[in-house]
Amino acid sequence: MKVLLCSTYELGHQPLGIAGPAAALISAGHDVETADLSFEPWPAEAISRAEAIVFSIPMHTATELAMQAAQRIADEGLRPPLAFIGLYASVLEDHPLLRPSDFLGAGETAQALERWLEQLSDGPSVGATQHSPPLQASIDLGPVALPATPPPARSLLAPLDRYARYLEGGRSELAASVESTRGCNHRCRHCPVASVYGGRSRAIALESVLADIAQVVSMNATHISFADPDFLNRPTHALAVAHGLHDRFPQVTFDATVKIEHILRHRSLWPELRRSGLTFVVSAFESTDDELLQVLDKGHTADDEAEAVAILRSAGVEIRPSWLPFTPWTTLGSLASLLEFSARADLVGSTDSVQYSIRLLLPRGSLLMADPDPVLEEATHPDGTTTPDGQGAASPATFSGSLAWRHRDPRIDELQRAMASLVEASASAECSPEETFTELWALCRHTGAPLGDEPPAADPRYLSTVPGHARPRLSEAWFCCAEPTLAQIELVRR
Repeated sequence: MKVLLCSTYELGHQPLGIAGPAAALISAGHDVETADLSFEPWPAEAISRAEAIVFSIPMHTATELAMQAAQRIADEGLRPPLAFIGLYASVLEDHPLLRPSDFLGAGETAQALERWLEQLSDGPSVGATQHSPPLQASIDLGPVALPATPPPARSLLAPLDRYARYLEGGRSELAASVESTRGCNHRCRHCPVASVYGGRSRAIALESVLADIAQVVSMNATHISFADPDFLNRPTHALAVAHGLHDRFPQVTFDATVKIEHILRHRSLWPELRRSGLTFVVSAFESTDDELLQVLDKGHTADDEAEAVAILRSAGVEIRPSWLPFTPWTTLGSLASLLEFSARADLVGSTDSVQYSIRLLLPRGSLLMADPDPVLEEATHPDGTTTPDGQGAASPATFSGSLAWRHRDPRIDELQRAMASLVEASASAECSPEETFTELWALCRHTGAPLGDEPPAADPRYLSTVPGHARPRLSEAWFCCAEPTLAQIELVRR
């Protein structure tokens, strides 16, 4: 069967969301093409050839863009059966664009996707009595490790030099995203991974991980960005991966995403991981408001965040925080606290500016809605209206169907929109994080946040030895939970 696999956004990386399924479908005998709509021209000829089109939607940004692309396909009269696979598949249930013959898959759905294609080959009667396809979700705990599989079909993708690069001290190197686990052992209540995997993870077979690393090194990658929701969900496996990487390719560096509580719990591992090539860690700080951190079930406090900065920097590892500044619980005081913490912990040069404008998403199935706080209940019913499932009004502007919410203080929503516009304009103008932070500080102060005239000086306890502009990072500064930019939307519309 002729299958087109499409990615719309995967944090600037070669998209594993289509490269992995492509390898499996090729092994099953399908004729596979791929398209990365984040920068490639609209694949009109490939769409016209396709007997089925599969969109990877691992995050909010990708989902918004995928639905724009799917709508364009429908508008052009080219409407083969469509599949949407990834963490955000659940938000598309009952979406009016879907047909009975389409497929939604969240979690470990490789086998279900293959069965769907086989059924399509058998005839057009699949799901004929359904209004829309049911969500296919398979989180089979099974063995601790997933079986060895063929490495992702990266030969079908654009070369690495079209994607995010690793930057450090003026150097620019090819980088590649690699998975070592799937899922997460935690249930942070705002996280789509927790909604799908339910606090469970599985290790990808070590030989499969190292085979993919070897594949990207052969493509001249000198830095690996591990795509796991949390690299230390399985610390023994993580060490085996790090040692295997360093033993085989000692010149290759890597980064990983790790929870604050894991940074503290496994503090003895950081010197060893640094010697194995680790240069920076991404960690979801989210807030400096301890009450909000408890609502989100993050498992850490603001003091823990400060300690994590000190632990990693003492081991020679930089930290790059992600933030969730705008929620129904946000106050001007909590925004001021977050900005002051960023300055005092010397994190301004380590933070992508878009992080300061991120707004809480409430996709279908969000754990926050399972037992909502009164503040959230009020925020998600701004007009007293509800959807058929009683969970609040969906925003007409949100193509992917996430639930809308409105802050009871209109200044907070207005400030979020202003900060998002400022950040996007600053990114287009290639402003430094420090320049953008200064403007964001002034904007928040003007809105009424209790801030001084200037950001405070960094606390010597947390001071990095590396200047902000020289700290290790990836060149892609956007984020999975950010709204698509106008430029991103234009790529799939034109």
